[in-house]
Amino acid sequence: MKLFRLVMLLCASLCLAYSASATSVLQQYLPAAKVSDLVPDADGFGPIRADLAAAPVLKGGETVGWVFATSDFVGTTGYSGKPIHTLVAVGLDAKIIGVQLVKHSEPIVLIGIPEAKVKALVSAYTGLDLVAEAKSGGTAHDVDIISGATVTVMVIDDSIVRSGLKVARALGLGGLAPESEQSGPRLTVDLDAASPSDWIEAEGDGTIRRLSLDVAQVNAAFAEHADARARERALTEPPETAFIDMHVALVSVPSIGKALLGQAEQANLGTWLKEGENAIAIAGRGLYSFKGSGYVRGGIFDRIVLIQDDVSVRFRDRDHRRLGGIALSGTPEFTEMDVFRIPANVGFDPTKPFRIQLLAHREVGPIEKVFHTFDLGYQLPQKYLKAVAQPAVEVASVADRDEGSAQADLWKRIWRDKTLEITVLGAMLFVLTGVFFFQTYAVRNARAFSIFRIAFLMVTLVFLGWYANAQLSVVNLMALFGSLVTGFSWQAFLLDPLTFILWFSVAAALLFWGRGAYCGWLCPFGALQELTNQIARKLHIPQWTLPWGLHERLWPLKYMIFLGLFGVSLMSVEQAEHLAEIEPFKTAIILKFIRAWPFVAYAVALLVAGLFVERFYCRYLCPLGAALAIPARMRMFDWLKRYHECGNPCQTCSNQCPVQAIHKTGEINPNECINCLHCQVLYQSETVCPVVIKKMKSRAKLAASPGGAPISQSAAKSNRSQI
Repeated sequence: MKLFRLVMLLCASLCLAYSASATSVLQQYLPAAKVSDLVPDADGFGPIRADLAAAPVLKGGETVGWVFATSDFVGTTGYSGKPIHTLVAVGLDAKIIGVQLVKHSEPIVLIGIPEAKVKALVSAYTGLDLVAEAKSGGTAHDVDIISGATVTVMVIDDSIVRSGLKVARALGLGGLAPESEQSGPRLTVDLDAASPSDWIEAEGDGTIRRLSLDVAQVNAAFAEHADARARERALTEPPETAFIDMHVALVSVPSIGKALLGQAEQANLGTWLKEGENAIAIAGRGLYSFKGSGYVRGGIFDRIVLIQDDVSVRFRDRDHRRLGGIALSGTPEFTEMDVFRIPANVGFDPTKPFRIQLLAHREVGPIEKVFHTFDLGYQLPQKYLKAVAQPAVEVASVADRDEGSAQADLWKRIWRDKTLEITVLGAMLFVLTGVFFFQTYAVRNARAFSIFRIAFLMVTLVFLGWYANAQLSVVNLMALFGSLVTGFSWQAFLLDPLTFILWFSVAAALLFWGRGAYCGWLCPFGALQELTNQIARKLHIPQWTLPWGLHERLWPLKYMIFLGLFGVSLMSVEQAEHLAEIEPFKTAIILKFIRAWPFVAYAVALLVAGLFVERFYCRYLCPLGAALAIPARMRMFDWLKRYHECGNPCQTCSNQCPVQAIHKTGEINPNECINCLHCQVLYQSETVCPVVIKKMKSRAKLAASPGGAPISQSAAKSNRSQI
């Protein structure tokens, strides 16, 4: 029982931690907020309401507005996959009187876009009229896009407007109030509605809606842009040239899906969509693509967004499928056809009108763009709807329930979306566990094991690192300590399935094998170092073995770095995160070297050092390795076999250990061992290990002696099993 508790405590201590708790985000950030920075004329904040995560903004003792955190009301996940926390103050007239970006993990500020520019954009939302936004569905304002940060800006814009509307309605600001659905008949999708027979009928009755823009219309729209460069760089194609011809249909309606997709494709759609999910098909042609190529890098289709009342849906790559063709007769030729899934927990109602907003851009400089939006409205035709009796329900409570269920179900949806990645990681862990448990057989063939190890490290680097971004970091541990102060929530850890699984496996591996299971096999940057070193060896780049005395004195550096970062994190987690840039993981793995040159130069310098001294960074500088090495002393088993002769007189393993983790006396230092199993290959080698060679000669001599008999198999095993 004690061991079980120890394992669970260790798992909790090593899991990826966010500052998540039962408390609201506002409670976390309001105490440190300076009221004059948010609302210049105000002089203080009142207590946070018990029924709503909002606090009064006070001036002379009077309430002049309310402050809230966007993350308490809507999802604010940005490009980094982590929340963007923004404090918003809204006045009694439902106009925003102050906005402040308080926390984000966006990599955009590290690749050439100043953070001050993002903060200035956020502050510009001061003065936004939420009453006008409520009437227009959230589009009464222009979105000021920053080139290179489209996804981040769109998430910030969406979170400010939607959360502002929720708070304003809940508090009755500016005359806004929670809307109530009327009792009596409501509409639902008619599953037995007739399908359109051809494209002309579908377009004529509104089953398919169209947005058609020519070059003249787009030039006219940009001619009114505030940036003069937008007017100067008009499209030069003939005015009647199609800029985009985009068509939309709600294919999750069975009769529409059957007509447009065909029987087989509709069946596939049915297996893809879960209960409560919907899907739209978008087809387009012309000069401009509604998809673009940004989703390839960031995973989000930043040119289109679905808007319905306060609901806005931005589609990610996991919610997207290419469409091979449209089954309706008379369908025009399209250059791109795609299906997009609408998640169940966003509050989308297929019976109500919605629109697809298209974001068109125009380049005005080498890396600068300006933007303009166009709307395609959609209303499901009446023939696909039928009336059902429904008692009165307050929309506000439904919205609150949807947001609450969205938070509760979010990690489950993420795990479903990551099925492939989870399966591959599970297979990797299963194979690696088998290798460790049956290491005697796994390393028997030295060449085959070497090929296996190289292949495994390549999967770790390419799949876990560059593809899945599952690189653990000492920042995770520092964030954990911060979360333990404010409260602990398993749901927060489950939001990143690969990281959760990796940390859980690391916790278990520490008890069995020490830190080497992760550092030697599952760390993407460690794999990058070893693979580049192997290439260096093939190119005959000289390998340096540091003198043992110097090597021993460099070991403690990583522990000193870790303890220093831990100490700083007790005072400021944010400051510790900045200092944790001593880890090159973000540069080399997460951002794939697409970063400011000092960071790239630092990561490359470490890799260059690793060409001469294998795993230079792992040995001497890695704070994560140090953090894992400390509890590694608690491991319950010694799996690595040794002979009595190891260290005295034999020095083969200590001389050949890739990371010099074996003392001259023969002992293996578990704090430094990466479990590469090279010493176990040598342990059985009939050409390298002096002990094995001596025993082979003894058996051969005995067999060749007069009257000698071949040594029995059991005796041979007995000789080989000495430790």
